[in-house]
Amino acid sequence: MADDKQNGSDMVDKAAVEVAQMALESNEDVAKPATAPKEAAHEDAGSKGATKKEENGTPKAAPVSTAAFKEQFKAFSKFGDTKSDGKHLTLSQSDKWMKQAKVIDKKITTTDTGIHFKKLKSMKLSFAEYNTFLEDLAKTKKVELDEIKSKMANCGAPGIHNATPGKAAETVARLTDTSKYTGSHKQRFDETGKGKGIAGRKDLPDSSGYVSGYTHKNTYDKTH
Repeated sequence: MADDKQNGSDMVDKAAVEVAQMALESNEDVAKPATAPKEAAHEDAGSKGATKKEENGTPKAAPVSTAAFKEQFKAFSKFGDTKSDGKHLTLSQSDKWMKQAKVIDKKITTTDTGIHFKKLKSMKLSFAEYNTFLEDLAKTKKVELDEIKSKMANCGAPGIHNATPGKAAETVARLTDTSKYTGSHKQRFDETGKGKGIAGRKDLPDSSGYVSGYTHKNTYDKTH
């Protein structure tokens, strides 16, 4: 009887172990899928954070070609000064350059450029000194230095302004339209609008030999 009881208890213990093992394996299978989404969610959060950071980052202006900017510096340093060697720039020339490039506006004024130019204690600045002047100006006015240089490098040759024709141009076109002239002014131009010269301003004597008022001038050879 003792052996039967012992065998019975061993069987019960073995069954309990198998049930516990099955339950453990079942719990591991359930836990695995739960871990994967958590890791994926973590990765998604990381990528979203990186994207947000990139979106919030302020894009900087593209760097300007030093050669192009230096050529403009040389051109404006000779603007209005035929004796200039192209190596130094005055405040007046600098302001003309900045106005043409539309750098001088409501935010940056000629007062600002004058103050920062005079900090270098020179009437004319070399190319290196002028770069220092622009760096100081951009920092004080909180404007991108590359943005300023880009405008100045691409504003065209000195004296070029991209002005659009306005009412003045329309008025000039109307006043120079010879087809609308009347009276003595009309007699000064032919049908094509070309001026007749002195013949349009004075009554020249007819030396052809025909009587004044004769209407068949130069027709004899055509009819005989």
